[in-house]
Amino acid sequence: MAFGRSSRTKRPVEPVTLKILVAGGFGVGKTTMVAAVSEIRPLRTEERLTEAGRPVDDLAGVEEKTTTTVAMDFGRITLREDLVLYLFGTPGQHRFWFLWDELAQGALGAVVLADTRRLEDCFAAVDYFERRSIPFTVAVNCFEGADRFPSETVRAALDLDPEVPVLLCDARDFSSSRDVLVAVVEHALERAARARAPVAT
Repeated sequence: MAFGRSSRTKRPVEPVTLKILVAGGFGVGKTTMVAAVSEIRPLRTEERLTEAGRPVDDLAGVEEKTTTTVAMDFGRITLREDLVLYLFGTPGQHRFWFLWDELAQGALGAVVLADTRRLEDCFAAVDYFERRSIPFTVAVNCFEGADRFPSETVRAALDLDPEVPVLLCDARDFSSSRDVLVAVVEHALERAARARAPVAT
């Protein structure tokens, strides 16, 4: 029996997989963002805060926080049938920064989450990605009760290059966090395209 075109099954699409880091200061919402968008149960490496860590863990502005990431968060989101993102949330505390180099290997780009109440806490992440030429987007996590500032005010405060996207977001919300990840991918691909473009003579 001959099979016509209509009986042929569509070949499954092999998706492109990209690695994205979610970075920022202590208590800024990295674990929350990964959990909000992940289509799988996110991997978390959180431990309870202890009295021993009180001298080095600045809880100003996040007094209710009881746990901290000690290695990484991991999640996955399918943006399109042919595009999957693997998300790696970095630890925010200084004593765990030695893990960043390992996590950054092979990353297409990064989200730097910021909290306007403690904007200085994201300086280290911005500096890290700038020094390593890893494309990144700054996402201001709009906490309840925190002052809201225009994107350009945040850009000036962080001394960012004009090409770096700055967005306002709610790390608890799927759509808001997904939009941030889309912005990171678009920014990284645009920068790669500019780098490949021939130089006019």
